Amino acid sequence: MNPPRRGTPDFLLLFLTFVFVCFGLTMVFSASSMTSAYRWDDPWLFTRKQLIAVGIGVVGMLFCMNIHYSKIKKLVIPVFVMIVIALVFVVFTGKANGASSWYTLGRYGIQPTEFAKLIVIMYLASLISNKEEKFRSFKKGLLPALLVVGFVCGLIILQPDFGSCMILLACASIVIVVGGANLKHIFFLGLTVAAVAAFAICLYLLFGDAGSNYRIGRLTSFMDPFADPQGDGLQVVQSLYAFGHGGLTGAGFGQGIQKLHYLPEAHNDFIFAIIGEELGFIGSALFILAYLIFIWRGLLIAVRCPDMFGMLTGVGIMVMFAFQAFINIGGVTGTIPLTGVTLPFISAGGSSMMVSLISMGIILGISREQSMKEAPASSKKTLTAVKG
Repeated sequence: MNPPRRGTPDFLLLFLTFVFVCFGLTMVFSASSMTSAYRWDDPWLFTRKQLIAVGIGVVGMLFCMNIHYSKIKKLVIPVFVMIVIALVFVVFTGKANGASSWYTLGRYGIQPTEFAKLIVIMYLASLISNKEEKFRSFKKGLLPALLVVGFVCGLIILQPDFGSCMILLACASIVIVVGGANLKHIFFLGLTVAAVAAFAICLYLLFGDAGSNYRIGRLTSFMDPFADPQGDGLQVVQSLYAFGHGGLTGAGFGQGIQKLHYLPEAHNDFIFAIIGEELGFIGSALFILAYLIFIWRGLLIAVRCPDMFGMLTGVGIMVMFAFQAFINIGGVTGTIPLTGVTLPFISAGGSSMMVSLISMGIILGISREQSMKEAPASSKKTLTAVKG
């Protein structure tokens, strides 16, 4: 029997992806239906918007899953240029919730920053794979990568979107290190960045405007949110109340209280608090366990890829998922400062959902190539056994 032209995608990763998507749609409806019915007389508003994003994202996932990642590599540069142009223009658009992060089309919006995180990962993977050993050189290898990351991060900071900037920096750093950068350069660069960041924070505290002070308050309120429960600590306090109400087994699906105008953005940044309230500690723990298996499986597929571009892209994507989930869950539980990022596949957010599904299409495409290479070896073993 002839081996298949294309391998099959990793079943566990594909299964978990669709489980998360379906679970996310369910929780978005639970977290948003009462609020959207009260404000817009449409309990399905956010769920319908999320479902549209899922549809578009699934199309993108199937496209990326069914072409070789080397062909996607050829699209990186033009798509990168398009995303940078979109980031430049979005800074000059009207503000929504204090930030210039969206292109608005009626009740729908596109957030270029979400797409920028993925395309920067792929751009770095392409750059490193093309330079190979030259990447260890600071001037010819690391410096061009740093300039690209710094430029995109600067555009994101201008919006301002500090959470996305942190995620992009973390992903870029991992891709650069895994790509073989000189660790001596990384060490001295880290010291420089730390010094510049400390100086910038001091200036921020001394000369920042009211909006700056508000954002600093959000970053520091996690240490004692109950010191200002109606101000900077409001969201964390209400989130902790949700976990307390959920207890061990949860209040039951749809029975949460904090989403009823107590917890702002319950369907978005704070959806994990609704999971904790309605499904309890057990449900939250099972979700985190499933997410860890998802990250582990994706990283395993990425590191097994023999191609440098595929390996770095896969590692960067899974680090993006892991770091974004850590920041979201850590902020909601009061473990780390709030930064306002979504929980991938779960939170309401069309751009985040589309990018997450497209990213999984790339990972699943890599897994198809691996299974295709393993198929001939399995066929040979079978044939030998039959002859024996």
